[in-house]
Amino acid sequence: MENVNAGEIEALSELFRLASDPTRLKMLILLSDSELCVCSIAEELGVSVSAVSHQLRVLRSGKLVSRRRQGRHIYYTLADHHIETLIAVGMEHARE
Repeated sequence: MENVNAGEIEALSELFRLASDPTRLKMLILLSDSELCVCSIAEELGVSVSAVSHQLRVLRSGKLVSRRRQGRHIYYTLADHHIETLIAVGMEHARE
């Protein structure tokens, strides 16, 4: 632990806090499979578009997802391969 500073601990704690919400975690799992628009995520999870948009804003502010605009639609994906790895390892651990 001597090589870990307080800022890194804070950042890791925030990462786990953001991923700990069941709805946000479901979104991250969905996005680990493919890029999706807000309406597709809402339909898949059975929640409102506004609720999905709010949670995606939270995930984006935490740098867990990124977005791109195509016409009127905004498509979301995981921010990088580290998030995908974190989800995969977490799922593997949960299934043991």
